[in-house]
Amino acid sequence: MSVAGVLFLSFIVLLLLNVPIALGLGLSSLAAMAMSGTPLDMLPMQIYAATGKFTLLAIPFFILAGNIMEKAGISEKLINLANKFVGHRKGGLAIVCVITSCFFAAISGSGPATVAALGVIIIPAMINAGYGKGMSSALMATSGAIGIIIPPSIAFVVYGAVAEVSIVKIFIAGIVPGLLMGACLIVVSLILSSKLDVEMQVKASSEEKWSAFKDAIWGLMMPAIILGGIYGGIFTPTEAAAVSAVYGLLVGIFVYRKIKWKEFHMLLVQSSVQSATVMLIVACASLFAWFCQTEGIAEMAQELLLNISGSKIVFLLIINIILIIAGCFIDAVSALYIFIPIMLPVALELGYDPIALGVLMTMNLAIGQVTPPVGVNLYVACGISNISLKEISRAVLPFVLASILALFAITYFPQITLLLPNIMGVK
Repeated sequence: MSVAGVLFLSFIVLLLLNVPIALGLGLSSLAAMAMSGTPLDMLPMQIYAATGKFTLLAIPFFILAGNIMEKAGISEKLINLANKFVGHRKGGLAIVCVITSCFFAAISGSGPATVAALGVIIIPAMINAGYGKGMSSALMATSGAIGIIIPPSIAFVVYGAVAEVSIVKIFIAGIVPGLLMGACLIVVSLILSSKLDVEMQVKASSEEKWSAFKDAIWGLMMPAIILGGIYGGIFTPTEAAAVSAVYGLLVGIFVYRKIKWKEFHMLLVQSSVQSATVMLIVACASLFAWFCQTEGIAEMAQELLLNISGSKIVFLLIINIILIIAGCFIDAVSALYIFIPIMLPVALELGYDPIALGVLMTMNLAIGQVTPPVGVNLYVACGISNISLKEISRAVLPFVLASILALFAITYFPQITLLLPNIMGVK
């Protein structure tokens, strides 16, 4: 059997055996290295080269900032704010779910974190209002996927590091596609809600709206500080991540007073564990990708893509299909490390913008977070609402279709993605 056969076959077997994806990537890479005779002393050198990038320091800081703001109770205040403005409408809670997910996405940078933070409040409220467990859980899971599209996004940080493109530019580029996906989810939610006998809430007064806005203003300021500081050249994305963590801690302790100093230690431990998980995936996925490149597997895949596609339209359709399928089985970070070296050179040769490609790839993998069997957002939502994976998988279908509609819009009209960077002149 060829080295490529050993690499991919061993990885598939390990996936089928339910071995964690990071270990599967690492062990299959080791097996292929042993078969090819590659010196094993290359292993630590390659892992250090992949993980020792200053850019990747943003990951633990964004994770810490998201955990701090979740503990500070910002999710409750964002939900309350959205509820005061649109909760009285038909399907209002469904709209609240999507809107707050977009806001929280600009804080957490993670899909599962968004579902976990907001779902414990929104899902029970929607169920009590008559939306049903299936729709409530499915909408929350899909809305949470926006967490890796609207900046700050851990997936964008990884893409920027691997593809060597401006993280500032891809952060700005992710805003409009994320909002477009949210708009598509709202439309589908309203259509589904119109067929249900859902409870409508009392319209809030102007005083109640103002009070809710004042309560949530500190949380709403975080995205403005992060993106404003980055775009204004005040700090880099990595420094912005550190600033957001400090800002969140100050707000949680002195403004909202939900965080005690003695709890900060546990927040650090929790964030360290989550960061270690992501960095282990980065290390193993980078090893897998490096081996694909050194053995010429990536080049063969590039040639195959060019020969099959022949045109930009067909190429984009193929990579969407590949990434949606890949997202069903592996996480976003692993997929980016594996597929960027294959897809980016072909995209550049066909004249497709690398920033637009990064957002396209990330949206594909965001959809993968709500497609079984490894849809992480689905499992988080199932745990909150206590329903089966089978039930939520049926309910999530219309929301996945809505997300795919938004995906195809940004795929074939990259001007949508590049709108804000072009307007703002981001390089």
